[in-house]
Amino acid sequence: MPDSLEDKVWGGTDAGGAPEVSTVHAGIIPLLDCAPLVVAAEFGFAEKYNLRLEISREQSWASIRDKVTIGHLDCAHMLGPMVIASTLGIGHVRTPLIAPMALGLNGNAITVSNDLHDRLIAAGLGGDVLSGARALKAVIDADRAAGRPPLTFGVVFPFSAHNYELRGWLAAAGINPDFDLRLVVIPPPLMVANLDQGLIDGFCVGAPWNAVAVEAGVGEIVTTKSRIWHNGPEKVLGVRATWAAAHPRTLNALIRALVEAAQWVERPENRRAVAETLAAPHYLGIAAPILAQAMAGDLPGRAPGGAVNDPDFITFFRDDATFPWRSHAAWFTEQMIRWRQIDQDTDICALAEQVYRPDIYRDAVRPLGLAVPDGDWKPEGTGPSRGRFFGDAVYDPECG
Repeated sequence: MPDSLEDKVWGGTDAGGAPEVSTVHAGIIPLLDCAPLVVAAEFGFAEKYNLRLEISREQSWASIRDKVTIGHLDCAHMLGPMVIASTLGIGHVRTPLIAPMALGLNGNAITVSNDLHDRLIAAGLGGDVLSGARALKAVIDADRAAGRPPLTFGVVFPFSAHNYELRGWLAAAGINPDFDLRLVVIPPPLMVANLDQGLIDGFCVGAPWNAVAVEAGVGEIVTTKSRIWHNGPEKVLGVRATWAAAHPRTLNALIRALVEAAQWVERPENRRAVAETLAAPHYLGIAAPILAQAMAGDLPGRAPGGAVNDPDFITFFRDDATFPWRSHAAWFTEQMIRWRQIDQDTDICALAEQVYRPDIYRDAVRPLGLAVPDGDWKPEGTGPSRGRFFGDAVYDPECG
């Protein structure tokens, strides 16, 4: 445990009593935003709340979902839309899940092969966030006219922020992601190898895999998620609703441990320790300098001027990064409807209230004395305080 925490140790949980169980099994995918779970396990934050956090590295999001569903995992680093899809029984057996906290904001990027990047530059790739999509539209039109096969892009899961962000970015430039190119599902750790072998032309994935592709000399970053949607939603702590109901004190203790871990991860002076810990083969297996640079928002570039400096590239605690906004769940659900994954009659607001649980979050973190948003819903774009949302678009969930 860091020295600075020694004086803060309670020696127990809140007045509600000790956790119902002492060991919690949590799954992660090798991505930078699993850091709060790993740091909670490795740096004493879970122990502070009388928990032993057993971390299990999984190979795919489907594996995470399946193991949480059948109880092999108690909780997991999980895609926000996956929690909604599992609750609806879309693409798998119906298992009600909840998201009582978020694990961060941003962290994704869109990367393309070097050849495609050269074509995008020739077609007008510039500095604004949608120029890459407009250039891609020109490339697609040229390929169609020449009788070439459509381009193929990888996403990490059908029900993922990555899928919806990429689709929205493409659609903003007039590209139909279901007809103008091919979208395929590939686990994050295999994205770079697929790009290297020419099996895909680009992908949308979380850190550090975009930087890994550039460092390997096989791809170039076109834009980051934070530039598409400033402070856009990402992973959550996914928990079976039945497990949460049976272990309320354990869940509260876990949330406190993870929130404090996220706060610690956010501090620049701790980046080196976080990166060196995540670099271990049983976590990410990626060189620590690449992870530390991604945490700082410094992403490499192959071409002159291609390096990206984005201070908001990934956020773990600041800007309410651990708060489970129901408006984020509503947006995910609207995208499921937009892209015909679920019925358009779905009650978006009711589903968001069922799955994203800021009420549990507030109860859990109250003893920590943190400032927590008063509301559960918020609009997005376009202004300094509301950030940018797909250029100059605006989103208001009309719930709450």
